[in-house]
Amino acid sequence: MRRSLKWFAVATTIGMLIVLIGGALVTKTGSGMGCGRTWPLCHGQFVPTDITPALMIELAHRVISGAEGLMVMILSIWTWKTIGHIRETKFLSFLSFFFLLLQGLIGAAAVKWGQSGFVLALHFGISLVSFAALFLLTLLIFEIDKKFDADKLVIDKRMGRHIVFISIYSYLVIYTGALVRHTKASLVCRDWPLCINNSPSMPSNIFEWVQMGHRFAAGLIFIWIAYITFLAVKHYRHQKVLYWGWIIALCLVSLQVIAGALIIFTRLNLYIALLHAFFITCLFGVLSYFLLLYSRSRKRY
Repeated sequence: MRRSLKWFAVATTIGMLIVLIGGALVTKTGSGMGCGRTWPLCHGQFVPTDITPALMIELAHRVISGAEGLMVMILSIWTWKTIGHIRETKFLSFLSFFFLLLQGLIGAAAVKWGQSGFVLALHFGISLVSFAALFLLTLLIFEIDKKFDADKLVIDKRMGRHIVFISIYSYLVIYTGALVRHTKASLVCRDWPLCINNSPSMPSNIFEWVQMGHRFAAGLIFIWIAYITFLAVKHYRHQKVLYWGWIIALCLVSLQVIAGALIIFTRLNLYIALLHAFFITCLFGVLSYFLLLYSRSRKRY
């Protein structure tokens, strides 16, 4: 039973990652209206007759999201019954299913009635919360047979504050990135890292402000994580989870910045854009793990 639960949890977490990347693919390829204004069917049909690439991408995303929703519900009930005695289990189970359901409803509303780019930008972030909850739930399942690593951790208040505030801030960075996509501002600035275009000046329209706002936010989170990694290397070398965890976080945010620059240089290459979404998803998962570690730290002095 325990082995089956572990494998199912891994499959569900990977499935949620696929849903996230699939959502980014729908946005990047402009396939959101591939099934017209009908939901959950495509053009009101169980089996669409006029097959287009946009329809296939959108329909595949809907099918995978629906299957993932069922898997999340099963995992939530399963973990509730088997490891419900662990403090975080019920909360994470509820969180994973609730936010997956919420992102599905927002997606459906966007298809049926349309939404502004500022509202649609919430879609990716909401899915990300569901992924993070599933990721942490899977870690709990794998750690049930031994003491959780955080039982041995001692995290001071300075590191704890960094963990809490950068996790919150990362969500803002993610929202600004989604806003760039949904307002179609990805290539409004043809240069990087500044938005020079024809002349060096302040952003002149809302799209340039959105793009440069995201670049500034991304640059700040890179500097912030680099600084926290310096603290971890200096003061937490003996606590391997934090030591290596922050090094991994620095690698992920570096890859995120590089992918963001390459999106501009390659003029929105689809594969690089999907990697951009993949790196930030992994980074948010790591930061969420740090939050769990801090909540379970033995001392906060």
